[in-house]
Amino acid sequence: MTANLEIRPITAADEAEWRRLWTLYLEFYESSVPEEVYQSTLSRIAGAHEVGEASFYEPRGMLALVDGKPHGLVHYIYHRHGWKIEPVCYLQDLYASPDVRGTGVGRALIEAVYAQADADGCPSVYWMTQEFNATARKLYDRIATLTPFIKYSR
Repeated sequence: MTANLEIRPITAADEAEWRRLWTLYLEFYESSVPEEVYQSTLSRIAGAHEVGEASFYEPRGMLALVDGKPHGLVHYIYHRHGWKIEPVCYLQDLYASPDVRGTGVGRALIEAVYAQADADGCPSVYWMTQEFNATARKLYDRIATLTPFIKYSR
């Protein structure tokens, strides 16, 4: 585990570093979003979140700081589920800078989501990744259970 690692919520003051990290994440997946999405997403992530149904669909996020510098991010969303009474948590985006991969940053971000979801009454956390993402899948195989589901999209 990386020494001097801090995981904390994303704030509006983090915009430049958050944007840099999220852009790198999107580029890894050969994707991009328009400026309006950057603005909207940060506004929602950095906004006030109260536990309750009204805030389930608002994305949340955390940064991983190593020696005070952002090196990773995670975005997650709570939502209702048809098979459960309590809400569930979808871990939407996870990114660790290449220079800190393998040092525990990704694991710490996932475990921070687990802890926050538990505290907020959402004991189920799930996510998806692309099949070719072998580096991340090594971590995921250690801290979660691979399901047999295949994603379809329109």
